[in-house]
Amino acid sequence: MSDLFASAGLPDERRPLADRLRPQTLAEVTGQGHLTGPDGALTRMIDSGSLGSMIFWGPPGTGKTTMARLLSNATDLYFDQISAVFSGVADLKKVFESARMRRGQGRQTLLFVDEIHRFNRSQQDSFLPVMEDGTIVLVGATTENPSFELNAALLSRARVLTFRPHDEASLEELLKRAEALLEKPLPLDETARATLIGMADGDGRAVLTLAEEVWRAARNGEILDTEGLISVVQRRAPIYDKGQDGHYNLISALHKSVRGSDPDAALYYLCRMLDAGEDPLFLGRRLVRMAVEDIGLADPQALVVCNAAKDAYDFLGSPEGELAFANAVVYLATAPKSNAVYKAYKAAVIAAKQNGSLLPPKHILNAPTKLMSKEGYGDGYRYDHDEPDAFSGQDYFPEKIGRQKFYEPPDRGFEREINKRLDYWSKLRRERNGG
Repeated sequence: MSDLFASAGLPDERRPLADRLRPQTLAEVTGQGHLTGPDGALTRMIDSGSLGSMIFWGPPGTGKTTMARLLSNATDLYFDQISAVFSGVADLKKVFESARMRRGQGRQTLLFVDEIHRFNRSQQDSFLPVMEDGTIVLVGATTENPSFELNAALLSRARVLTFRPHDEASLEELLKRAEALLEKPLPLDETARATLIGMADGDGRAVLTLAEEVWRAARNGEILDTEGLISVVQRRAPIYDKGQDGHYNLISALHKSVRGSDPDAALYYLCRMLDAGEDPLFLGRRLVRMAVEDIGLADPQALVVCNAAKDAYDFLGSPEGELAFANAVVYLATAPKSNAVYKAYKAAVIAAKQNGSLLPPKHILNAPTKLMSKEGYGDGYRYDHDEPDAFSGQDYFPEKIGRQKFYEPPDRGFEREINKRLDYWSKLRRERNGG
């Protein structure tokens, strides 16, 4: 079989290794068995002889472009490709017109749109008519979450297929294929080979590019250890875009590890984010959020610790200030947990929206004018500090809705003490209101 993806005009030995090892059939695709295996979604589509429009969602180097080309070849659709980075409205019109001409001649077009999320809303809408009338089968590729980046109308007409990062076994398979193609082993010891796979961060293209750098750099008969590998490749930065899913996935993992009282996992994700160059201000803000959302008043010092960590980082900078974040993360993870205030706040927001037009009871309103005094503002108000136990037991909610209960603290941490106070005041309120 001829190479469907060969770089035009370049002999094999001068083509990048990743290009030379591109799969020529779906069976050769690695790392996406849930799509290309015997019962995979794409396998079933091909077996049925009919393709629908799709969105390929996944990180770089997982085979999205290759898969689109293989689908076109397997179904005899004309393959056309554009990138949202370099294309505008005029380019789309030309592509659609060419597809209509081919349709008139009896051949459908598979249009592959790389980085489709970069098209604005109106540009995305322009695909709808040609998708609906069958002029094109759209295959869009995106590294960003389609739920947030693509129009609902477009998503309703296309099936989202998720591409997974390569795991260690899949990347190892790619390295073995490369060794077989070049007929020579990768000059790395066992530990360095594992390190190279880790550097690739689930990216198949990256692991082959790194391997190619190693083959170029290693002298005859030399076997590199981990230190030598890092020296040769200058350590590839983790795939982590602060505006994309990697950013949100890791902060979610950090937050949930803190909430789950696992300081070791929390430290691991903190270090991954710092290693990837995360904005320290973002981390400081998120730690403060964890303190108020998941620890709350179970340990009021959590908020103090997190604000202090942010200030310490501002004072020390990197890398010394990172230890302040580590202290805060461990403190949060090991603190008693409570989301009682978080839940109370959300419930109060709903109640406020539903009853936003109701006036407070007149007895707790000030009467700065004679007219307001005449209308009864402030009548019957009892100054709590003048009451026994500094507690009057008055009602403060609008009369129409009566007393509400939003805050229900658990019997943990400092909120155990708060619970005692609330029970005491509730008892006094009943006594003083005849309840």
